[in-house]
Parts: sequence; C-alpha cells; structure tokens
Amino acid sequence: MIAFTARAVVVRALLAATLLTVMACTPLQVLTHSVSQNEARVPVGRYDLDADHCSITFDVEHFSYSRFQMRFDRKKGQLNWNEGGLENSSVSVSIDAASIDTNVPLLDKMVKSASLLDVEQYPEIRFTSTKFERTGDSRGTLTGDLTIHGVTQPVTLAVTFNGFAPDPLTKKDTLGFSAEGRFSRAKFGLATWYPAVGDEIHVRIEAEFGRTPAGG
Repeated sequence: MIAFTARAVVVRALLAATLLTVMACTPLQVLTHSVSQNEARVPVGRYDLDADHCSITFDVEHFSYSRFQMRFDRKKGQLNWNEGGLENSSVSVSIDAASIDTNVPLLDKMVKSASLLDVEQYPEIRFTSTKFERTGDSRGTLTGDLTIHGVTQPVTLAVTFNGFAPDPLTKKDTLGFSAEGRFSRAKFGLATWYPAVGDEIHVRIEAEFGRTPAGG
C-alpha cells in the first residue's frame, strides 16, 4: 500500500512538472493570438505556402456506399498579394501526384499507375488562379486552371479568407484560407473504374501562406 502511494505521488509530481514546463515554453501571446480579416492590413508581397500547415483532401463516391477520402502529402505554392486584396491577388499551387495517400497501400499503387494518374508520365498536378469574384466579406469564388494527367480544365473553388496576423512563433506575416470545390474527373481523362467509383471529385483545402517581414 505504501509503495502504491509512493508511485502515485511520483506520477503526480511528474505530471505537474511536465505541465509547468509546457506552460513555461508557451508564450502568452500564443494563448491570446487573434487574426484580422481586414484585407487592407495585409502587407503586399509574395507569400509561400506553408506545407506543414496545409491539407489537400478529396473524396469520391464508392459503390454508392460512402465517399472514400484521400489526400496529397507533398505540395508547394505561392500567393501574390496585391493592393486591393482578394480580387487583385493570385495563387499557384503544385502538387506531387505521387504523394497521393489513400491509406490503402495496394490502392495507392493502382491510383499511381498508368491506369489512372500515371504519375511517372504526369508527375505534377497544378492549379493557377485566373479570377476571383467576391460573394461576401472575406469570401468569394476563385476560378483557375487545374492541370491533371496532362489535361487542363477550369475549376472554381469557394474560398474563405480566414485572416491575417504575424505568426506568434515564426514571426512571419501569415494568411489563412479555407476552400472547397467539385469537378468531374472524366474531364481530365480519369474515367477508370466508373461507375463503381463516382465521377464527381469533392476537394477540401486548408492552407496557410507566410513570408518573412523585411528585416525579420
């Protein structure tokens, strides 16, 4: 009984020490951090995609049972923010097609093969914006050219500007966005396994772009 009590005391002491360490290493400004959706406050310039804080996931109908989800793990891009905000700015993103992750190793190989994405011949998926139309405060539709499997088609995404602020940890000026859209995979020559696998692709994007301020 005494040994059990001693162990409990040690465990509680370790937990308390860990909590104190975390609190000591967490700046107060991180806990109280906020962002602004005022586009006029965003410094003009080039912002690079933060690949560690970006997710590109998509889903497609599977035998009408569910919408099967996948993601791409490697991507890069840049946002050119200009005076006037969203309407006058542009973005381009490049995705490594071979970085697709279905969470099923055998399916990964099948999707990457010549029967579908053919990543050896078409290693890059690319999106380049062409037009932004505002639909509300900090929201709008972003149209751009999407290239998959060597085919380029226009695609429109619903975009929300989540906000801007200097990142409290990296000190970089940082912008955050959410986006989603739908398009036909057949238009890109990717009709394999239809209708067992649906034609409509639903994509969701969460992205942060950052830049080091002058003198930073």
